[in-house]
Amino acid sequence: MKTVCFGEIMLRLNPQGYTRFIQTDTFGATYGGGEANVAVSLANYGVDSAYVTKLPAHEIGQAAVNSLRRYGVDTKDIVRGGDRVGIYYLETGASQRPSKVIYDRAYSAIALAKRDEFDWEKILDGADWFHFTGITPALGGELPEICMDALKVCRKKGITTSCDLNFRKNLWSSEKAGKVMGELMKLVDVCIANEEDAEKVFGIKAENTDVDKGVVSREDYKSVASQLAKRFGFSRVAITLRTSISANDNIWGAMLYDAKENEYFFSRSYNIHIVDRVGGGDSFGGGLIYASLVGKKPQDIIEFAVAASCLKHTIIGDYNLVSVKEVEGLISGGGSGRVQR
Repeated sequence: MKTVCFGEIMLRLNPQGYTRFIQTDTFGATYGGGEANVAVSLANYGVDSAYVTKLPAHEIGQAAVNSLRRYGVDTKDIVRGGDRVGIYYLETGASQRPSKVIYDRAYSAIALAKRDEFDWEKILDGADWFHFTGITPALGGELPEICMDALKVCRKKGITTSCDLNFRKNLWSSEKAGKVMGELMKLVDVCIANEEDAEKVFGIKAENTDVDKGVVSREDYKSVASQLAKRFGFSRVAITLRTSISANDNIWGAMLYDAKENEYFFSRSYNIHIVDRVGGGDSFGGGLIYASLVGKKPQDIIEFAVAASCLKHTIIGDYNLVSVKEVEGLISGGGSGRVQR
């Protein structure tokens, strides 16, 4: 099994613990980004996982590459050049105070990348699955066209494709996102989204759902998934269901729609106490891709993806550093948190 993920990896800087930006005099430095997080998850599950991006040839760019290599991700097709590694600052929230993210990613190496720098015929040779998110084309420049180039090669080679919509209002408008993603999604097989993504990008709304108030309508989510599949021809649509109790406590679950069989599969729900929320959706995507690749049934796919993401919420940093055994242990009832001896 070989997977290829394409996107931006960034330097993450965050005050230690629950310290606020205006309080701190030190920042912890790690790396992460939507597709990079998926690539690390897949490598940890034993999948041949490759990651593609563009990074400067200087030491900070190399540190980003090394962070991926550490966990077994194939980095040979990363393009080297440009001047900047994108940065994001993360202030961890607590109780009623939400987490806060400030981006400093303009003019990063990947945002200025050119189409002719990526030989997708070669990069995708032997691949079984290609994954990207809506964040990547949102960075602008030639990235929408680069994503389209990759998807066209995937379609020609019969490679399964997936996209997490991941709408970011600070990167582009709903109108622009809808136009660009509307074209790209025609070549995507598996769509990952939440209720906000579907509404903001494609105007498909879960009418009777308010996650902030803890009101989740299963029928509405079924409608959102089926509308997405009908519009773009997706084989499957996965929708994450997050209810926020506070910055520290969420209820987490998901639904998988199998368009071919017209069947809906809901996972169990987890009451999670959050250590680090960033990368939670990416860990869900990584779990979904892995479970699909190894041939699990739809109900088992969604259970694996949600359990994997549940565990990620307990891990500091963007990457989900768990094994298949740990995920399956949670699914089988090992979520008490008791010491394992």
